[in-house]
Amino acid sequence: MSELIKHECGVAMIRLLKPLEYYKEKYGTWMYGLNKLYLLMEKQHNRGQDGAGVASLKIDNTPGQEYLDRYRSVKPNPIKDTFDHIFKHYKKAEKKHPDEFVDPRWAKEHLAFAGEAYLGHLRYGTFGRNSVEFVHPVMRQNNWRSRNLVLAGNFNMTNTDELFERLVELGQHPSAYTDTVTVLEKVGHFLDQENELRFRQYKNEGYSNSEISPLIEQNLDVQQILENASRDWDGGYAIAGMVGHGDLFATRDPWGIRPAYYYHDDEIVVVASERPVIQTVMNVKHDTVEEIEPGQAIIVKKDGTISKEIVRVPHHRKSCSFERIYFSRGSDRDIYNERKQLGRLLSDTILEKVNYNFNDTVFSYIPNTAETAFYGMMEGVRQHLLDWKKNQIKALNGNLTEEKIADIIAVEPRMEKIAIKDVKLRTFISGDSGRNDLVAHVYDVTYGVVKNNVDTLVIIDDSIVRGTTLKQSILRILDRLQPKKIIIVSSAPQIRYPDCYGIDMAELGKFAAFNAAIELIKEKGKEKILEDVYKKCMAQRNLPKEEIVNYVKEIYKPFTAEEISSKMAQMLKPDDCHADVEIVYQTIENLHAASPDHTGDWYFTGNYPTPGGNKVVNTSFLNYYEGKDGRAY
Repeated sequence: MSELIKHECGVAMIRLLKPLEYYKEKYGTWMYGLNKLYLLMEKQHNRGQDGAGVASLKIDNTPGQEYLDRYRSVKPNPIKDTFDHIFKHYKKAEKKHPDEFVDPRWAKEHLAFAGEAYLGHLRYGTFGRNSVEFVHPVMRQNNWRSRNLVLAGNFNMTNTDELFERLVELGQHPSAYTDTVTVLEKVGHFLDQENELRFRQYKNEGYSNSEISPLIEQNLDVQQILENASRDWDGGYAIAGMVGHGDLFATRDPWGIRPAYYYHDDEIVVVASERPVIQTVMNVKHDTVEEIEPGQAIIVKKDGTISKEIVRVPHHRKSCSFERIYFSRGSDRDIYNERKQLGRLLSDTILEKVNYNFNDTVFSYIPNTAETAFYGMMEGVRQHLLDWKKNQIKALNGNLTEEKIADIIAVEPRMEKIAIKDVKLRTFISGDSGRNDLVAHVYDVTYGVVKNNVDTLVIIDDSIVRGTTLKQSILRILDRLQPKKIIIVSSAPQIRYPDCYGIDMAELGKFAAFNAAIELIKEKGKEKILEDVYKKCMAQRNLPKEEIVNYVKEIYKPFTAEEISSKMAQMLKPDDCHADVEIVYQTIENLHAASPDHTGDWYFTGNYPTPGGNKVVNTSFLNYYEGKDGRAY
C-alpha cells in the first residue's frame, strides 16, 4: 500500500512447560523463553511500530517476591527499547554476580522478567493517542494471585459505549472511556466473580483460607470467565492474557475477523498473530501451527494442561481480507499464493487496457509489498503470451522459418523496477509544513527505461484508499519518465466503507471512492440521494445497533465500479501531469476467488459481520454530512 494506513496490533504469548533449569541444560540459557518472545515480536514489527510492551509471570514464587513484571515503550524503536531495558539490568547483574547469574533458580528469585510465561504486544497508535498508557499489556492487580490479570490484544470494539455503561451498572468506576479499559475490566469482573464463587464453595466445605487459595488456582474456570466477559463484545479481536497464579489463555472473536495462531509441544506453548512468525521462530512446519478457531480459546492451566474451549458460538467466518491483501507477512504460504492470484486475476483486464501492445507497455509495482501481486499479474500476462505464441506457430503451419520462430519467441513483457521508496525522506518530511511539496520526492524513479510519449506504464499497488499519495507523489514522479499513459492497478477492490475492527480507516470523507461517488452525484444533479441517506441515518441514530441498516450503500448504487474508477482517475490526476491516467480496481468476485476462506469484505461491500459495523458506518456518514471530523466508534 503506497499510502500510510495503520493497523492494530500484534500479539505474542509464550508459556514454558518445563522448569527454567530444563532450558538452561538443553539450550544453554534460562533466557530461552525471553529470547523467543523477542523474536516473535521482532518478526511481527509490521503489525505495530508506535509502541511495544512485555509482561512476564513467575509461577509459584514465594510470598513477598515480585512475580509480575512489565515494561512498555513508545520510543522511536519500541521493541529495541523494551528489550534493551530488560537486558541492561541483566548485564549489570551478570557483572556483579557472574556465578549466580547463570543459575536459573537464582535468576528467577532475583531478576525481573525471569519467568515461565510471557506476553508481548506491538501497537500502532491511531487518532494521535500514542502515549504509553495505551500500550499493552494492561494489568489489573490484586493481592490474591488468582485475581491478577494481564491482557494484550489486537482488537477494536464497536460498542465501547454499551460496554462502559454495563460496567457502571455493575457498580464499577472505569478509569477511561476506551475499549481496552472496558475489556480489561469486564474480564476482571468475572475473574473476581469466579474467585468469590470458588472461595464460598471451599469455605462451606470447611477449608481454611490458606488451603483455599491453591484450590481456587487449580480449579479456576477460565472458559466460563471468558464466556461471561465476551458475551456483549461486538468487534474483531484476538486477545491473550495471563492470570497471576499461572493460567494463560488466548481467544478470538466468533467471526474470525482478527487472526491468531498457536503451536505447542512438550516444552512450550506459543501464540502469535501470524502463522509464519511461529514457523520461523520455532523452526516448525506449516501444518504444526494451528489457527485458533473463531469463538475459541486456547487455555493453558498452571499445571501445563492445554485445552481448546468454545467461549462464543462461532458465526459465519468473516476473516479480514485486508490481512491477506496487505497487512500480514507475505511469507505465509497461503497468503503468498492468494496475493499472486489477486494479481493473476487482473491480467486479462490489464491486457485489454493496453490493447495487447507488449512493445509499448512497461509493467512494474509500487510499493515493495505489491511485489507478490506483481508476480501473479506477470504470470497471467505470460500465460496469454504463451497462448498467443502457440497460435502464431499454428497459423504459420509449415511456413515457419528460423527468423519467424525467433521473432515469435522473442516477444516478452517489459518489466522494470520503476520506483524506489526513500524511507529516510518520508520520516524527515512527516511533520514539515511544506509536506505537499516534498512528498513528491518520497520515491526515486528509474530513468531511461520508458520511451517518451510512447510507452504505457502499468503500475500495480496493493490497494488505493485515500489516493493522496497517488496525487501528491506517485503520479507526479511517474510522469517525469514521460510515458504516454499511466495505468494504476489496485489488487484490492474499491474501499468504500470505514473499518471498525482494527484498521485505521474510519472516516468516509477520506476515501477516494467515496469522494468520487459524491462528485458523480453532484455532476448528475442527484444531491437528493445524499439528503435521503442523511435522513435515513438520522432516523436510526438512537436505534439499537442490531436494528441499524447500512443506507450508505445507496450512494454508490447509481454508478458502476468503472464509472467510479474513471472519476477517481480524473480527481487524483495532478494538474501538472501530462500523461493520461487510468485506475483499475480488483473486482469483488475476483477477491473471493483468490481468497475463498477469508470473506471479510465490509470495507469493499458494506456487508459488516457484526451489528456494530452498521452503527459505525451510519455514524461515519452523519459525521461527514455534518462536517465533523473524528472517529465514528
